Amino acid sequence: MARQYETVIGLEVHVELATKTKIFCGCSTAFGGAPNTHTCPVCTGMPGALPVLNRQVVEYAAAIGLATHCEIAGLCRFDRKNYFYPDNPQNYQISQLYLPIARNGYVEIEAGGKTKRIGIHEMHMEEDAGKLIHDEWDDTSLVDYNRSGVPLVEIVSEPDLRSADEVIAYLEKLRMVIQYLGASDCKLQEGSMRADVNLSVREAGAETLGTRTEMKNLNSFKAISRAIEGERQRQIELLEAGRPVIQETRRWDDNKETSYAMRSKEDARDYRYFPEPDLPPVRIGEEWLERIRQNQPEFREEKMLRYQKEYGLPPYDAGILTETRAVAEFFEAAAALCGLPKKVSNWLMVETFRMLKDRGMEPQEIPFTPEQLSTLILLEEQRIISNTVAKQVFRVMFEDPQDPEAYVEAHGLRTVQDEAGLAAVIARVIEENPQAVSDYRNGTEKALGALMGQAMKAMKGKADPGSVRQKLREML
Repeated sequence: MARQYETVIGLEVHVELATKTKIFCGCSTAFGGAPNTHTCPVCTGMPGALPVLNRQVVEYAAAIGLATHCEIAGLCRFDRKNYFYPDNPQNYQISQLYLPIARNGYVEIEAGGKTKRIGIHEMHMEEDAGKLIHDEWDDTSLVDYNRSGVPLVEIVSEPDLRSADEVIAYLEKLRMVIQYLGASDCKLQEGSMRADVNLSVREAGAETLGTRTEMKNLNSFKAISRAIEGERQRQIELLEAGRPVIQETRRWDDNKETSYAMRSKEDARDYRYFPEPDLPPVRIGEEWLERIRQNQPEFREEKMLRYQKEYGLPPYDAGILTETRAVAEFFEAAAALCGLPKKVSNWLMVETFRMLKDRGMEPQEIPFTPEQLSTLILLEEQRIISNTVAKQVFRVMFEDPQDPEAYVEAHGLRTVQDEAGLAAVIARVIEENPQAVSDYRNGTEKALGALMGQAMKAMKGKADPGSVRQKLREML
């Protein structure tokens, strides 16, 4: 009988915080600047330059800790993590080892139809390193220090994850919580959220953990899933062949769907940690922590329940609308303006999300305003325009945000209220479609739909569908 194996996974998630300036200096953290333009003597490690802690970094880190049920340290401090690499200009990284800002938290995930609690071992603040750019054509490596000193929190999970599905559910939950806080945009493609996967396998039922490897270079959920499956299979094949798994750091190549060894896995002693001499300890008093706690937003679970109770939305709508804070805030603003929450929900979930997906845009990039969408909804609700015209105006509004009412007036798109004109058009449609008329009179109800389509086409979509249907029935 073939041996069964269990996968054991722990994650180290690095999140770039959404401060305007770096953790220990006043340089910009904006993404995409020309290389080495967001730098100064502090973040490039010049001799004699001293760090000064950014207060907002502490507040964001504490807020994330509170939102993930962590114990926030009343006293935390920074340590030097010593290593030598070209993208690390000081030859050390200021991090936290001995007294991190938060410990012993958890997040709850939904995976495989079950709720599971994933423990958070600790969370600490640190500075990011620079970035190496490898030019294979010239066989050279260039370094950009713009990212050096960008503030990070590293969230270290317990080894509670057992599959790629659980890992993705955990990362999605973390991303959602942090985005709701406004502490980071968590864009994997820009590196503002990165995950290192520590993975081992053991025979099912075994108590001791297997030898773990750490995988880096994972910048999408798909890459993380493939890397987990690939590394799991690699370790099982080694064990089946009677060969040992070596503790090491591996780099995942998503194009080749394989990993390769980078270096043997370091332990804390290899980094020769010692307390950072240029920064005093940070004391987080109860008064400060309470202010941070009071500023926590309404999170998704609370919003979902409120949307069902306050707006009468189905659970499905409430779940979709609260996946991101940006969409939730847009929905609430538009619903308050027009007083039609279900219609706002429909326009966001169907037309808006479809257009965003077609253009590869994020939810926070909705181009029009809640005011513009609510105006469009009211124009349709008041039968000033038909649904067909509303969708036409919406497409224009998405590409070129503008006042929908002004656009309707400028292009003569108001619903035609001319009863005599409508009757004349319907009479012509009845005359030109004898088969559909015969089918309807013989009990084929769907034939009315065909006649409706012809009438709306003849009116260029500017007739009220309800009026057209009623007039058709009368004249038939």
